[in-house]
Amino acid sequence: MAAGGPVAEAGVDIHILFLHIAIILIAGKTFGTIFKRFGIPPVLGEVFAGVILGQSFLGIIPLSEAIKVLAELGVILLLFQVGMEADIHTLVRVGIWSVLVATVGAVLPFAGGFIISYYFFDMPMISSLFIGGALTATSIGITVRVLTDLGKHKDRFAQIVLGAAVLDDILGVVILAALYEFSKTKEVNVEATVNLIVYIAIFFVIAPFVARLMAKLISIAVDKLHDVDIIPPSILALVLFVGHGAYKVGSPEILGAFTAGLALSRSFAFPFVKFLTLSEKVIHKVEEGVLPLVWVIAPIFFVSVGLALNLKAIDFSSAEFWVLSTTLIVVAILGKLLSGFVIKGTLRERFSVGISMMPRGEVGLIFAEFGRSFKAIDDVGYAVVVFVVAVTTLIAPILLKLSVRA
Repeated sequence: MAAGGPVAEAGVDIHILFLHIAIILIAGKTFGTIFKRFGIPPVLGEVFAGVILGQSFLGIIPLSEAIKVLAELGVILLLFQVGMEADIHTLVRVGIWSVLVATVGAVLPFAGGFIISYYFFDMPMISSLFIGGALTATSIGITVRVLTDLGKHKDRFAQIVLGAAVLDDILGVVILAALYEFSKTKEVNVEATVNLIVYIAIFFVIAPFVARLMAKLISIAVDKLHDVDIIPPSILALVLFVGHGAYKVGSPEILGAFTAGLALSRSFAFPFVKFLTLSEKVIHKVEEGVLPLVWVIAPIFFVSVGLALNLKAIDFSSAEFWVLSTTLIVVAILGKLLSGFVIKGTLRERFSVGISMMPRGEVGLIFAEFGRSFKAIDDVGYAVVVFVVAVTTLIAPILLKLSVRA
């Protein structure tokens, strides 16, 4: 395409974008491998690559909308893979523990962050609410990747974390929606918040059945056409379709991807509805055709987390910054760590659950950006949230590795 064509006129230099994606893939893999050689979780290497390439240091790759789309696709595919590999029976057995971990892991950091900001640092109520909200979130993408890299994603504690992290993400969306309304009207819209929760609950019940039905129809088409090559693109379209459905009810797209993965997992079955049973050939083709995309695209998501961080926005010479951020880091760590102690299990399992819930990643940054865009938090508050997100995101994988291998 010649210079000045449609792509250039739209304000997007496609050739520069290709170069940026190539650099992201190479840098992410290189730093991931280096970190792995030193016994550090590779996902930290990918995040670190983003920090180096992005606005914090070199500033050679901006977090463009195109990269955000690829990053979102990466985390959606990652959650689809996790759903496919999840043990449904274990998820059901540990369901109550996941609910307790998610609830405690959201309430304690939110309450702690609000109380510290509002009562001890005299910050405005809306600012304190946004800071508390930023501490509730758990970056499920980072947590899942670390557990997978460590080969622990099928352990009992990991299944508890998986369920809790999904619920935590939903709670984060609900809190963000409530804060959005509060920032506009200065009133809490209980009815809208309850409706959102109901919509998400209904979606989670219906989506697996719809996804399985669509997968079965794809399977029938394969048998009729004698062409298994239609499975990968059809299943990818299914994942995106269910992800869009999740978005339409006000839920994170990753919830849709996760439920689609659950629907296609080997352990998923509908009692008395044998028609919806999928053949091993179909499931194997899905794993063979779709899951390799995770290896290529998912790292873009983790690099993008680093690109989103702007450490230059932080005034490291400010005493107020250090006192507030240090206090909130303690609250952020303890709030999630204590959530692991509501489960029954060994001390190591409890620590592992708490640590797994610790990273905030992109979810905490979303709260920070929303708060700043609504003028709910000032530059100091924004810098504090970014720093807390960075610290919890970077130390959690290291602590988790030490915990599960101790």
